[in-house]
Amino acid sequence: MAVLPSRAEVEAAVAAAHVTEWAAVLAAAARAARDLDLAEDCVQDAYAQALTHWPVTGIPARPGGWLTTVATRRVLELRRRSGVLAGKLPLLVIDHGGGTDDFPDDRLRLIFTCCHPALAREAQLALTLRLVAGLSTPEVARVLLVTETAMQARITRAKKKVQQARIPYRIPAREELPERIDAVLDVIHLVYTSGHTAADGPDLARDALTARAIDLARMLVALLPGRADAQGLLALLLLNEARRPARTDAAGRLVLIEDQDRSRWDAALIAEGTARLHEALAEAPVHRYAVLAAIAAVHDEAPTWAETDWQQILGLYDLLLARWPSPVVRLNRAVAVSYVHGPAEALAIVDALTGLPALATYPYLAATRADLLRRLGRRGEAAAVYREAAMLTANGPEAAFLLARAESCQS
Repeated sequence: MAVLPSRAEVEAAVAAAHVTEWAAVLAAAARAARDLDLAEDCVQDAYAQALTHWPVTGIPARPGGWLTTVATRRVLELRRRSGVLAGKLPLLVIDHGGGTDDFPDDRLRLIFTCCHPALAREAQLALTLRLVAGLSTPEVARVLLVTETAMQARITRAKKKVQQARIPYRIPAREELPERIDAVLDVIHLVYTSGHTAADGPDLARDALTARAIDLARMLVALLPGRADAQGLLALLLLNEARRPARTDAAGRLVLIEDQDRSRWDAALIAEGTARLHEALAEAPVHRYAVLAAIAAVHDEAPTWAETDWQQILGLYDLLLARWPSPVVRLNRAVAVSYVHGPAEALAIVDALTGLPALATYPYLAATRADLLRRLGRRGEAAAVYREAAMLTANGPEAAFLLARAESCQS
């Protein structure tokens, strides 16, 4: 007689399936439902049913397949029961005419739907992080630096807009891609960054999210092999992912890049990322993701932290700031300034950013300022700002690192 799983084992399996399978299950349900709200409700119901059924039947060999079957059956059941859905205009029109919808992954189809030009960019980002990445509304709010209430309203408005505009659930025709591709690149990048450093919890990263983003970036390159911007994004993700094995120690504690064991970096990912970067840089004008990938490549190619070419990195940030200015770019550029011109000059730049609403709850602003103060010997001030940064992050390893730094500044 088979041994049934414990409640804890089932809960762990459902949690793991939420991280790894959410996007695929929701995308398949949306294809059947033609309604994002209905699809999301049915997928959530499928996960709830898993908590009830798996203790009795056992954890299935393919949890994603089980969840997809349950969710789509629930969709079809509700559609049969209700004459409302049949009597109104469908929310998502399954339209293959003239498009590139033969690409075999519903997740890309869902991303292109969420990134329709009828939606504002902030709505595109919010909707995709919620539906494709499976992040909770509070997590999406933290990623996009807005309040939870504002984010909930934004997501609700975006779903209504999809319904009103009858946005088709498909990868668009090739002539439609230019107006949508930049948003698609941005959301895949945001899915990666949401996994690279988790919004909250005991782990530094959510490896399933970073793997999902890289998978989607590869699919996009396969769909559009001639696009340098897609190559640039994939290069950026690979070059950053190459350092993942060294970002934490054996106890799960955060290790900054300057202290990482570079022998643990993934040489194969660095080689592939560098090759894709060269392809991305071969086409003018250079895309911002290619510039960001070039910055990552400079770090990856440095044999040691002391040998990092900060002058080159500063030049790349100058290019970013000139063509794609943002408060975050200005903050990251300040770090490069600190290693080229000294921490005092960088601190003046960072201090000028402290009043910006966009960075009011951004923990890396406080963390960067604290580090500059520490390097300038202003250790008491640094300790206070490290604690402020720790209060702004819900990521366990980040908070622990910042508090340890604060403690060391007072010893």
